[in-house]
Amino acid sequence: MRNGLMAAGLVLAVTLVSGAHGNPRFDYLLHCGGCHLEDGSGDPPEVPDLRVDVSYMIGFDAGRAYLVQVPGSAQSPMSDAALADVLNWMVDTYNPELEGDFERFDEEEVARHRATRLLDPKRARAALWPEPTDSD
Repeated sequence: MRNGLMAAGLVLAVTLVSGAHGNPRFDYLLHCGGCHLEDGSGDPPEVPDLRVDVSYMIGFDAGRAYLVQVPGSAQSPMSDAALADVLNWMVDTYNPELEGDFERFDEEEVARHRATRLLDPKRARAALWPEPTDSD
C-alpha cells in the first residue's frame, strides 16, 4: 500500500512539474498566477494587468514575442504547445471580447520566440508600451 501511494505521489509530482496534465487554467495558476494573480490583475506597473495589457500585446509581433519571452513563460517547464494553450487561455479568459478575433498562439510561434531570451523584461516592456500622453 505504501509503495502504491508513493508511486501515485511521484506520478502526480511529475505531472505537475512537466505540465503534462493539459489544463491551461491549471498551468496558468501554477506558472503565472503567483505574479499575475488568479484574476489576471497583476500589480501594475510592476506586474502587468492581463485584463488590460494582453489585448494590446497580441496585436503586433514584438508584443506577442514579449508574452512568450517573459521569464515566467519562457523558463517554465511547460512544452511549447502547453505554453501556447496557456497564452490562448489568457486571451480568452481575460479579454473575452476578443474571442475568435485574434491570431491564436501555436507551438511553432512559441518555439520561435522562446529561442530568444529576454534579459530585462521591464526595459523590454517599456519599449513596447506607448508613452503616456496628456490625454491618458
